[in-house]
Amino acid sequence: MASRSAAADAIVVGAGRSTRMGGMDKLAAEVAGRPLLAWTLGALAAAPVVERIVVVAAPERTAGIARADWLPANVIDVVAGGDRRQESVHAGFVALIARAPDAADEAGVVLVHDAARPLVGSDLIGAVAAAVAEHGAAIPVVPVAETLKRLDGELVGATVERAGLGAAQTPQGVRRDLLQEAYRRFPADGPETFTDEAALLEACSIPVHVVPGEPGNLKVTLPADLDRAALALAGRRATRTGIGHDSHRFGPGAPLRLGGVELDGAPALAGHSDGDVALHALADALLGATGLGDLGRLFPADERTPRGVAGAVLVGEVVRRAAAAGWRPLTVDMTIVAARPRLGAHLDRMRDAIAELLDVPPDAINVKASSGNLDGPEGAGRSISALVMATVEATR
Repeated sequence: MASRSAAADAIVVGAGRSTRMGGMDKLAAEVAGRPLLAWTLGALAAAPVVERIVVVAAPERTAGIARADWLPANVIDVVAGGDRRQESVHAGFVALIARAPDAADEAGVVLVHDAARPLVGSDLIGAVAAAVAEHGAAIPVVPVAETLKRLDGELVGATVERAGLGAAQTPQGVRRDLLQEAYRRFPADGPETFTDEAALLEACSIPVHVVPGEPGNLKVTLPADLDRAALALAGRRATRTGIGHDSHRFGPGAPLRLGGVELDGAPALAGHSDGDVALHALADALLGATGLGDLGRLFPADERTPRGVAGAVLVGEVVRRAAAAGWRPLTVDMTIVAARPRLGAHLDRMRDAIAELLDVPPDAINVKASSGNLDGPEGAGRSISALVMATVEATR
């Protein structure tokens, strides 16, 4: 794994027209429940060495990508690419320098990655970044396994010796000053066409170091590749479970807010926020499942948190942070303990409100109520508590 000194910025190139996909926009194609591009960006964002990401897309796709709710937090810009790969990479590089002035550090590492490679691993990303920091430029390469033939029309012309041959992958990396020099010698809009960044550097006699690639680092090129990517990504998905609990006593005022709905005729629960113990417990369960701390640290009960803030606002912020960390809600099991008011007629409304908050189907939410068996403050009608178990699913 690369050291901290090998921190890198990444340009993700996806401005092509998917000509071999039969008219399908492969980057928008749904793979294992998410757009292909979302998986690729998630993989890069999950790599510890990647600090900032610029996405380069076809002009007509930039606005939609920039608005996407799955866009990682460290994507700093989405820009339009050119007709050739080298023009797209250059557009991303210009955007990177413009949006992050400190990225102009000459010794900094820039990684260029194909938007259609969603299976790239953090270890490979780190290895390329470390090799760039040490050598100036690096690419991942996998050995050629098949016997190669040079074709003469419909006939075999000759067998090509595969010793010393390798298939290049991405991310390909280069130190910023070397990339600047390459663009000075061969402007991106010049007559020469380079198939990848290594080819450009080779033309400038800049040595390119080789690191072992990953056989599973598939580039989606044909429709069948989407199925292969879906199988691989589905197998990588992980789930985690968290538990949350909250309790509030009844206070002055009305109405009661519980499970994201208002219950007229019942007194409110006391607290710095709106007192919605069900949503507070839900937020804590999600934070526990994603390893993002607890509700008290995120929203302390002082002037840093607006008084009376709605539980839905707290849950919404937790869901946003979970998404940025690569998690999304999957299922919720909730038990509310209260001797008063009677909740049976309101549980379906709570279920639906919570499902909408989490953007999951209603049947993924189970809301139950208990009277507390006349035991404790809940059973005596002095307070309401909630216990929640939430399951989240990895999105990358």
